[in-house]
This record gives sequence, C-alpha cells and structure tokens, in this order.
Amino acid sequence: MRGDKIIVESHHRDAAKAILPLILPEIEASNGKYTLAVAGESGSGKSETATAIAELLAGRNMPSVIFQQDDYFVHPPKSNDRARREDIAWVGPQEVRLDLLDEHLQGFLDGAARIEKPLAIYEEDRITTEIAATADARVAIAEGTYTTLLSHANTKIFIARNYLDTRAHREKRKRDTSELDPFIDDVLRIEHGIISSHRSRADIIIDKDYSVRTAR
Repeated sequence: MRGDKIIVESHHRDAAKAILPLILPEIEASNGKYTLAVAGESGSGKSETATAIAELLAGRNMPSVIFQQDDYFVHPPKSNDRARREDIAWVGPQEVRLDLLDEHLQGFLDGAARIEKPLAIYEEDRITTEIAATADARVAIAEGTYTTLLSHANTKIFIARNYLDTRAHREKRKRDTSELDPFIDDVLRIEHGIISSHRSRADIIIDKDYSVRTAR
C-alpha cells in the first residue's frame, strides 16, 4: 500500500535469518516458482519480516515479489475504517479480496510474467491498479493478517504477537490518529479472536521474542 511505513529492525532481520534455512530446501526442491505467506495481527511485523526475507533471498540470487494484503481490501483504508465504525461486524476476512490474492499467487506459480494487482493509496483513500513484474521472481511473498487462509501459499509463517504486544510498533508506524483510538482496540480484540485461530495453519512460528521454530 502506498503511504505505508515499513521500518525493518534487527529483530526482523534475525527472524528472517532463522527462517531462511527452513525455506531454502523447499524453494530449491520446487524447481520453479514458490510462494510464502507471512501472517499475524496488526503491527506484528509482517511487512518488515517479509521485506527482510526478500532481502536475504535476493542475496541468494532468488528475486522475490511481495503482495501486501492491504492492497486487497474491498474498500480503501479510510473508507474501510468508516465501514467498521458503522458496523463492527464488518471486521474480519470478508473485508479482504482473499480470493483475488489467491488467484494472483496461482498466476505467479503458473509463470505469469506480469500481474495486474490492486494498489491502495492511503492518503487519497482510493484503490487503483499497478503491474507487478513477476517474470524474474523466484518467490512471491503474501503478507497480511489473514494470509494463512490462502490456498496457494506453499509455506505459511505466523507471527505469534497479539495486539497488546504490538502497540508500540503500531504507534511507531502510525498513519492516522484514528488508528490508536479506543474503537481500534475493539477492532484489534475482534481480529485477535479470529487470527489467533489461524496459528494452527502455519508451518513456521515466530514467537513473541522473535525466535523461530517449525510448527510441526
């Protein structure tokens, strides 16, 4: 999403370094394109961890492309906030065009050279499109709260930090004062109830201290 702040810190890089030896054998064995999902609650470090993984893969001559779930919301960001305030039952996976994101991962796996995808522009509160050049990418990384639900993610990574653990990070990346008002805490509690159940879908867990382990 244009306007998002991605601040990659040492703990994100350390987690990515621990993840790399777990995913490299799978990527190399695939003999083709490979997809990852990085999921977790708001502010848990999904974008930063995905970026850190992409940087390490690039160092292994494995270019990647990142698909941000934030671009796939049904409504642009500020409109989505209004929709939630009008009806808090709107909060959940139904806010996101996960089917389209899954379709784009499948297109990547099938060898698409370019994928026309949504692009959310935060300040303008609108969604446009952009072309993701995917021909040279070996790996696609989908990052977002609900990406463990994607069918076409070969390996799923889950960051086990809840909305209370992530408040400092959310304050650091704050895009608008409305994101930290009491209503948003209600949203995050609802999201926590939904997303915490997705942990069982993951192949790799990043714990609260950013240590990494396999889920199975």
